[in-house]
Amino acid sequence: MTPPRLSSPPTAARVEPGSFRDPGNRIFHLDGQVLRGLDRRAAEDWQALAGSDFLPALIAAGKVCGTEPVDRSSLSLGDDDRWHTVLRHERIPFVSYPYEWSFGMLRDAALLHLEILAAALEAGFSTKDGSAYNLQWRGAAPVFIDIGSFEPAREGEPWAGYRQFCQTLLYPLMIQAHLGLDFQPWLRSRIDGVEPGQMRRLLGGTRRFSAGALKHVHLHDAMQTRHAAASTGAVREELRDAGFSRDLVLAGVRGMEKLVRRLDWQPPTSHWESYRETCTYSDSDARGKQRFVAAALAGGRSRPELVLDLGANDGDYSRLAARHAAYVIAVESDPAVVERLYQRLRVDGERRILPLVMDLADPSPGGGWRGVERAPFATRAGAEVVLALAVVHHLAVGRNVPLAEIVDWLVGFLAGAGTDGRLVVEFVHPEDPMARRLLANKPAGLFPDYRRDEFERLLAGRCEITAREELPSGTRTLYVGTPRG
Repeated sequence: MTPPRLSSPPTAARVEPGSFRDPGNRIFHLDGQVLRGLDRRAAEDWQALAGSDFLPALIAAGKVCGTEPVDRSSLSLGDDDRWHTVLRHERIPFVSYPYEWSFGMLRDAALLHLEILAAALEAGFSTKDGSAYNLQWRGAAPVFIDIGSFEPAREGEPWAGYRQFCQTLLYPLMIQAHLGLDFQPWLRSRIDGVEPGQMRRLLGGTRRFSAGALKHVHLHDAMQTRHAAASTGAVREELRDAGFSRDLVLAGVRGMEKLVRRLDWQPPTSHWESYRETCTYSDSDARGKQRFVAAALAGGRSRPELVLDLGANDGDYSRLAARHAAYVIAVESDPAVVERLYQRLRVDGERRILPLVMDLADPSPGGGWRGVERAPFATRAGAEVVLALAVVHHLAVGRNVPLAEIVDWLVGFLAGAGTDGRLVVEFVHPEDPMARRLLANKPAGLFPDYRRDEFERLLAGRCEITAREELPSGTRTLYVGTPRG
């Protein structure tokens, strides 16, 4: 079949900064399209993969991102002689990273990775790596995106991605399931994940008998130490001589799948879970707020492609936003709250709301090589509508962030939205019981500028205020602002 030609004239494409680690593959962005350049060897692997039965079935089921070859003659990818074949991938609505996922999200991503690997092994293929970054999300459904990771399986060789899988998926799950610690800071601090030696120290003593610890932590670390001076080729030859086979690899994958399913974490009771009941909203306040937000979401000239719900809590306003937008990012700082929201969205089969764990006062920075291999949240999160409901007082009073910086930060998410961008923001007055509770824990007079008139002045300096409503309680005001210029 002749690959379809792209409709665009020859145009230089932008290289994805995080796609350099596999020399045979490179991701490019061109006019909203996601393209993958393959060198000659990777192109041969693709041809074998495209002729298989297992990949089309996984793509049809939505477990692997949609992929098709395109005619490269209309493209300028740089190093043109290097890229023998070009693929076009389905565009994922929003790129997120494993340290922004809840426990259940990471576990479901790991299970999908293993399911795909098992299907590949049965069809005579394997994957070069096992990174959590090979997966993304369509709402509450994980999807495998690294087509370039597939290669024909070689008899007698282990799964090349085992170590990466342990470091970026299995070990973080173990940290939360066995130790009760949030895994997100561990993954955020190191792009390659948790090292076996580090994990071995965490699961020492009687904890070495925790599910999976002896085999995948202690034995893994011991084997790694034993073969530290040996070449990869020598280790593979030793395994082949010992009768290692693809059937053993598949059995290991099946065993890993059982282990991952056993790993469990039940979210503890959280203050934020009951926040809606304890945040002093009367019934009339709640109804008025919902009406105001719904009108703001419906008030644009076109349907928003992306809505950010910052401080999403239980996701009620994210669900409201999903009625009016193509996609919603529900950001909440408490992993327990996000986990429960994810499980509800998963049961509902929701594909338009992506829940993320993130401290808004410390959002995901750039990471990896030169700080750009993983893009900062602010770079990824350009939206047409931003919901900042019951957030400003937590940042301003709870975290000492100046009001002016909060307004600038919120408006910054709308930089590419044009005149249809909308900020829907709630200001909690100093006399509101929730604000008073926060202020009671601070030295008197620390926040003289935390006033409604000052907030409104700052907002009007960055936005045209197109709607304003004080809730019946008289201690909270809602605004819709459209960025100026």
